[in-house]
Amino acid sequence: MTKKYEVYLTEHAQKDLEHIFYYIASDSEDNAVNFIKELEKRVYSLECLPNRNPLIPENEYFGTDYRHFIHNKYRIIYRVSENSVFIVRIIHGAKLLEF
Repeated sequence: MTKKYEVYLTEHAQKDLEHIFYYIASDSEDNAVNFIKELEKRVYSLECLPNRNPLIPENEYFGTDYRHFIHNKYRIIYRVSENSVFIVRIIHGAKLLEF
């Protein structure tokens, strides 16, 4: 049986999602809704095997143990802690992580 993790979005990640939604919605609200639904589905799939994705390169500079995966042009950056997964940021894939 696969261990289940609780997935939580930080305040930064929630704001990132809002910005992504409004950016896409400026062209098409339907596309924005569909994209966010797809993205959330991928995010919440982390409840199973969250360590399957690679560590981020920025860990070397920040001294962290964050992981990430890519969905379309966006990087979903998260950390695993005990039985929880915390989505830290959702940023454009061309950007490095900033705090």
